[in-house]
Amino acid sequence: MQALQIPDVRDFMTKLLTTEIFDTFLVTETTLTTFTTFRMDGSFHADYYDSMDTDEETKKPAPSPLWKQVRPFFLYLVKGKYTPLNFKIVFRLADYNTEKLLAQSGVGLHTQDIAGLYLNILYDGKNISCTTGTSVRVFTLDRSLDRAWDDMIGKFLRQKGIPYVVH
Repeated sequence: MQALQIPDVRDFMTKLLTTEIFDTFLVTETTLTTFTTFRMDGSFHADYYDSMDTDEETKKPAPSPLWKQVRPFFLYLVKGKYTPLNFKIVFRLADYNTEKLLAQSGVGLHTQDIAGLYLNILYDGKNISCTTGTSVRVFTLDRSLDRAWDDMIGKFLRQKGIPYVVH
């Protein structure tokens, strides 16, 4: 697990809400507080859509909606005269990207051993922090998955031009 502070809140918010940078992440949970609190539990109701709305790689219905599906609604709730009091977004790496990470990093786990690779984004009204997290289905003392995920998030943010400070 790694905690990252985002120094340029305005730039990060612009990239999060108006670009496709985070669109391939699954959204497992959101909470947004403006004049009231809006919560989304991340459950995906595939029967709402037709068969063309499936996971791009596996062609199966996604377990949670993608950020590209949630982002317009989140943006609508955030836009306006007032800044949100706070929000929390929990992203999960899609399974096909988890497979890629395992293959590239040489971590000795299988995709089915991993419950999720998470990126938590927290805004407290002034600051944005991102925290990485891993959840595995098997007992292991090996932290190589944690290190590989932390490294991948660092590279991802640098490639997208998002500065951060490790805490």
